Order: sequence, then C-alpha cells, then structure tokens
Amino acid sequence: MYRAPHHVLPRPSGTVRTCVLLALLAATGISILELVREQTGTSGFFVGLGLALLPVAPLLAAFRWLGRAAPAPWSQLLFCFGWGACTAALIAILANNFATEWIAAATADASAADHLGSVAIAPVVEESAKAAALLLVFVFRRRHFTGPADGFVVAGFTATGFAFTENILYLGNAFVEDLAEGSGALDSVTAATFFVRIVLSPFAHPLFTVLTGLGFGVAAVSARRSRRICLPLLGLALAMGMHALWNGSSQFGEHGFYMVYACVMVPAFGLLVWLAVRIRRDRLRAVAGELALYAAAGWLGPAEVPALASMPARSLARALARRSGGRAAGRTVARYEADAAALALLRDRARRGGPAGDRDFAGRERELLHRLWQGRATAGPALARAAVMEELLPPWFDPLAPAGARADVPRPRRTDRAPADPARDPDREPDLRRSGPWSPATPAGPSSIRPCVLPGGDEVR
Repeated sequence: MYRAPHHVLPRPSGTVRTCVLLALLAATGISILELVREQTGTSGFFVGLGLALLPVAPLLAAFRWLGRAAPAPWSQLLFCFGWGACTAALIAILANNFATEWIAAATADASAADHLGSVAIAPVVEESAKAAALLLVFVFRRRHFTGPADGFVVAGFTATGFAFTENILYLGNAFVEDLAEGSGALDSVTAATFFVRIVLSPFAHPLFTVLTGLGFGVAAVSARRSRRICLPLLGLALAMGMHALWNGSSQFGEHGFYMVYACVMVPAFGLLVWLAVRIRRDRLRAVAGELALYAAAGWLGPAEVPALASMPARSLARALARRSGGRAAGRTVARYEADAAALALLRDRARRGGPAGDRDFAGRERELLHRLWQGRATAGPALARAAVMEELLPPWFDPLAPAGARADVPRPRRTDRAPADPARDPDREPDLRRSGPWSPATPAGPSSIRPCVLPGGDEVR
C-alpha cells in the first residue's frame, strides 16, 4: 500500500541556534547572579567577584596559547566560558542542593548528606553539566574540532568559567562569615579560602574537564564509530573520578588534602602541561607537513610554509603587515594564517579517515583555498619576509626554483591561458572547476594520498 512520505521538519539554521543559545545563556546568567547574590549578600558578592577574577585571565591566556596554532573563533570560546559560568553553574547549584536535601531527608543525617553530596553527587552533576558545552561544540561546530588541542581549549574555557562562578560563591560566603565573627584579615576564612582555591588549586576544575575534552578531541580524529562514542564517555568518567577524589580528600585524615594535592593533583597538572606542549608542537608540525603539499602545487610560496609553522614568525608577519598597510593588512594576515592552519588540519584529519572520511572535505577545502587566494597578495610577502628575518629558511633554499608538481592537491588553473605560477600573478583567481572526488580514507603519508581535488569535474594531475 502506498504511504504518504512523512513531513520532515527543516533543521534550524545557524542563526536560530545562535539566538536560542544566547537567550539560554542570558537567562541562566541572570538567574545564577541573583542566586549567588542571595546566598552571599551584596557585599559578599562583590568581594567574591573581585577575588574570583584574579585567576581567570592567566588561565584563559594559557588555553588560548595552546590553541593559537589553529585558533578557534572567539565567539565559540566565549560561548564555552559563558556556558561554564552561567548554565553549568546554575545546573550544578540547583541539582546539588536538591540531591543533598533529599539525602538528608531520607537519612536524617545532614553531615552524611553533605559528605555524600560532595563526593558522589557533585562530581557527576558538575562534570556532566560542563561536558554538555563540549558536546554542543562537537556536534554543531565539528569543523572547528580538529583534534585533542581543540578539546583541550574548549574544556579549559568551559571549566574556567565554572570555577569563576563557584569561587564567587565560596569567597563571598567566607567573607560574610568573617564579617559576622569579626575575624582579622590574616586568620580569616576568606584568606584560607583564597589560598586554597585561588593560589593552590586554580587549575582544579580545568584539570578535571580537560580529561573530557581530550576524549572528545581524540574522538574527532577517530575513524571508528565506537571510539567516537566511547572515548568521550571514558574521559568524562575519568573527570568524575578525579573530581570525586579531590572533593573527598578531606576524609583521608588531617593531612589528606595535602597528600592528594601533592601526590595526585600536582603530578596530573604537570603531565597535562607536558601533554599540552607536545600537542602544540605536533600540531605545528602537521601544519608544516600538509602546507608543503599545497606549496608544491602552487597555492603557497615555499617561504610561507616555515613561517606558518612558527608562532613567532606569524606574529612578526602580522606586525610587518600592520606597519606597512595598517590594521586592515594585519587582520588580513591573521585571517590568512588561521585559514592556512585550518586547511592543513582539515587535510591531516581527512587523511586519518575520521570521522567517516570527512565527507565535506572537498567543499571545505575549496572554501579555504578561495580565501587564501584572496589574501595571498597581502599575506604572502609579509610571511616570506618574516621567514627570512626569523632565519627559518634552510641554507639550500632557492626562491627561484620551480615548485614540483603534485597529484595530492588541486593546482591553480587559468581560464584564459595555460597554467602559470600563481606567485607571479596573485591577483588572478584560480579556476577550481576542473576537479574530481577524493577519498580521504587512505593510509597516512604523502605518497599514498589519492588526488585531492575539489568537486565538479575530472581529477587534477
């Protein structure tokens, strides 16, 4: 029997999703501010706010440093910080209070309810609320989730926002308690809370959530569907476990807190710092390797590749462009650098075959190549000069040597005459219409990559 097709609702546009998320953040932000102010009082709120702000800038700068190799849009990072500070914090406060009151009513033991809530309930609720931001970025901004570094950065911004709101609450309540008891400045609860939360462990919440972020980051480049599901869950479970250990450290005796801090938190923090430095170095190495293929095909100048793989050279190129062409030229170079890094990581991710071989690879590659071509006249000379000034070019480098032909990437083409070197005529946009499909599910290594070209025609060889 013939059945009428089901009516399929159109997927909400990006503008609709953005408006919904902004409305959600605004509503939860107002609610969490009023809730914290009610618990701490106005004076306690402002004291807590001032003290809680101190570690925010250093933490955000550290996570931004890690992501500078291929920077994520500021709008995405601010969303993650806002989600952690507003939405996740509100969910955690309401859920923790409800769970603690329910346990106290069921057991008639308020102290046991507080202990069980801090060790068993709070880690699950708080880490799940923070992980929701990572899940949203992973699902709806997949093109900006290219590996562990992105998971690291997104998790760090989200957890820093959450810790910021939590610190306002703790410090504000401590200040109100000191006012009631008339304590001095040095022997006050506020000073002790500030020392523990701001001086000793400002990295605690970021450390927990980064484990979840690493799970999402590795899943973003995994070819197997099972790994893309299991790895984030494994990272979330580890984050909950470490969070529970940290919250329950006071139950290990008089010096339990310091033992957990010295034996678990500090080594874990050092390990994550080492991992962050290695991830950043490997990411720049991937940028250099993948962009070398595009330089060989004529899209980039050979001297641009080492400059794009060096953060000091990138900064110098932006400064040189601003000096000669003003702020507009500096912004053009910054966009060029970001697009080049995104192109390299796109290709690196596609060569690894995850996820599902990057079915949108060709369209995204075409978009990035088009933007690079438009900005090359301004960015190319600045990057080449930066490479020379930073002494990044090897002694055997010959700027007049022709680029070798590559079948790995699409080559610029002319519509009105034979192909020419795009570096000699950067104002003419290439013809990208002659291209064909590319299968990214190939073994790693330049020699094994099939022709990587844009959709619409034959393969470019």
